[in-house]
Amino acid sequence: MLVLARKEGESIVIGEDIILKVISIDKGVVKLGIEAPSDVAIIRNELLQDVKDSNIAASKKVGLESLSLLSKILKK
Repeated sequence: MLVLARKEGESIVIGEDIILKVISIDKGVVKLGIEAPSDVAIIRNELLQDVKDSNIAASKKVGLESLSLLSKILKK
């Protein structure tokens, strides 16, 4: 992991077309601005983790017998 120190108003360029700018720093909260092409997905890590956790929980609710039955139905 590359760790860089930036002050308010300073930026980091990632690749050729992504700019990460420190907008403000207040009471331990850093606000970032991100300029990126529209085809680049930007999502907060905690939201991504929530989706992963939900998917894992949902998969545990479905037993192997149900998956086996579903597999047989789909093969028809």
